[in-house]
Amino acid sequence: MEKTEQVLQGKDLDIIEGEYVRISQSKVRNVEGSHVEMQQVAALSIDGEKVEAAQSAALLLHGESVSLHQSVAGASVSNSTTLNYSCTSLSLSKGETSLNSSAAGIIASGTIRAENSASLLLLANRVEGDVATLLDWKSALALGAVLGGIFGVFSLLKRK
Repeated sequence: MEKTEQVLQGKDLDIIEGEYVRISQSKVRNVEGSHVEMQQVAALSIDGEKVEAAQSAALLLHGESVSLHQSVAGASVSNSTTLNYSCTSLSLSKGETSLNSSAAGIIASGTIRAENSASLLLLANRVEGDVATLLDWKSALALGAVLGGIFGVFSLLKRK
């Protein structure tokens, strides 16, 4: 198979497919490729084996390896995730998640390595480093039970 490379800059793009895709200063709806590099890009969906984003924003990132540097993501799903000075609302990783001065809403991973980072809910087999977490699994379960009870009481009162 012949290696194809696409370099795009300063465009409003719809769907991009390629083996190696490098995009800068653009808006993209969907990107699919083996290796995707983005710099100053706004994207809806990114799917690739290796995804690297610098100063970018994406709604959904999916890949074997996802790396964000000074970027924002709605959701990130991968085997290995690296966040450097970035923010994501949901990060799901099979293997390892590395955070460096980053923030995340919900992180679920096998291993988390963090330095000066924060999260709302953290689920992991092993956590190494400094991460401030608002809820662990026990407090999230208790919060869910309380909110479920309140919702149940209000639904009973609503019927009468």
